[in-house]
Amino acid sequence: MIGFAVAHAVLWTLILINLKAAQDVHMDVAEAFAWGQKFQLGYGKHPPLSGWIAGLWFKVFPVASWSTYALAMAVAGSGLVICWLIALRVVDRRRAFFVVVMLALYPIFNFKGFKYNADLVQLVTLPLVVLAYLNAFEKRSVRSGVWLGLAGVLALMTKYWVLTMIGAVGLAALIHPERLKFLRSPAPWVAIATLVVAMIPHLIWLKQVDFVPLTYAGDVYSLSDRALNLQLVFGYIGHNFALLAASVALASLALAWGALVRRPSTLFSRTWSRGPNQGVNFPQALNVWIIQIIVAIGPPLGAVLFEVYMKTDWGISLFFLTPLALVAIPALRLPRMALFRIGAIWLVITLAMLLASPTIAEREMAGNPDSVAIYGARSELARELTEAWHTRSDSRWAVVAGTMETIQPLAFYSLDHPAPFTPGEAWTAGLTSTEEAKRLGFIGVFDPADGRLPAFESWIAQNAPNAERLMMTTRRFFRGHPGPAISWKVYIAPPAK
Repeated sequence: MIGFAVAHAVLWTLILINLKAAQDVHMDVAEAFAWGQKFQLGYGKHPPLSGWIAGLWFKVFPVASWSTYALAMAVAGSGLVICWLIALRVVDRRRAFFVVVMLALYPIFNFKGFKYNADLVQLVTLPLVVLAYLNAFEKRSVRSGVWLGLAGVLALMTKYWVLTMIGAVGLAALIHPERLKFLRSPAPWVAIATLVVAMIPHLIWLKQVDFVPLTYAGDVYSLSDRALNLQLVFGYIGHNFALLAASVALASLALAWGALVRRPSTLFSRTWSRGPNQGVNFPQALNVWIIQIIVAIGPPLGAVLFEVYMKTDWGISLFFLTPLALVAIPALRLPRMALFRIGAIWLVITLAMLLASPTIAEREMAGNPDSVAIYGARSELARELTEAWHTRSDSRWAVVAGTMETIQPLAFYSLDHPAPFTPGEAWTAGLTSTEEAKRLGFIGVFDPADGRLPAFESWIAQNAPNAERLMMTTRRFFRGHPGPAISWKVYIAPPAK
């Protein structure tokens, strides 16, 4: 299983390197890198775990685009191994491996998983919560309760969105027919106590920053437009259903292929049969079904009731149990050849993508050459700004100021890795401050067409009235195809004397 996970991670890292060769890393990836340069108990918008992991990763690996895709696939591969351990508590080894290959075909674990951020890290922390819960539900011991509590802490330190999964686990414990055995044991109560005690440092930080992450969530994701709210919810449902459908369809093909080729009339009888199934642990399967149903229905229903801006990315972490929930249906019969077929499907698709990925990247850029968001040359701008700073100062470029979407990639690609700072941002990550920017000096960067420019120039006038003002233009070429030419307003403020 570990060999399969490593092969999947390595091959898809190579594919992503090719697919994204004409692009800079995503803003979320650069943001996680910036957080990891300074270990804190939180980073304004989110808890700290994704930043901590990025910080540790880039102490070992070079700061380069390829290593961010390797990090993303390392997370995905780790998630596959944990899902294997979950499946072994519910089904036999044959079904468990079939589940894992289904997940490897699920786009979230391959090309859709290119973007390392807090959402992707949940592919590790949420499976750990489920694994710890199934373990605690079975063993009902103090030790299993401690592991469940610690798994809950890891999840909460990733993103508060994980409360959806933690709530689903809690409801499963209350709904399950064997709930009294579990609730009368020390496991759930030790888990709650462990979680509360271990979260105290983060809760203290949360109070110290005046609950800024909650302010961020309220400001950014609340809606007053019911029509838009419903549109986003239906988009979330359709998007995640379509992603799951691809994996389920390929798994169905692997199951049904023998009957379809030989005798189509026997399709149903070969794959479905009543009677006992020794390959399924029914009480644990019931836990999985309850949890998956709750996390599938609960978030979109809550978004409608509370008029929340529903992002499709929020479903990234919520459907890793779906393949197991399907394969654990006792009436489903899974022949040994189905493992070979689904493994072959995974291998053919993966190798085909590896061969086609350079051509796909080139054709995408040729067909959409003016996309500033995708092909804007921010890595080139980072190099030019670093050179401009060092021609004017002997010190390290310490702070870059501007909008988050502009400055995060600059912090990643500059060899100085300046701390990103957005003036006036209510949910600042705490990596630097106005006072530190004035003391150490900074470079401000802004898109002249951005409507927020007047407010930024007012901040410059107040804090660096003597800043040198420049215009820079960047453009990327990839295999002879030009990207968009982008002009930037640049403000270079030297360190305080």
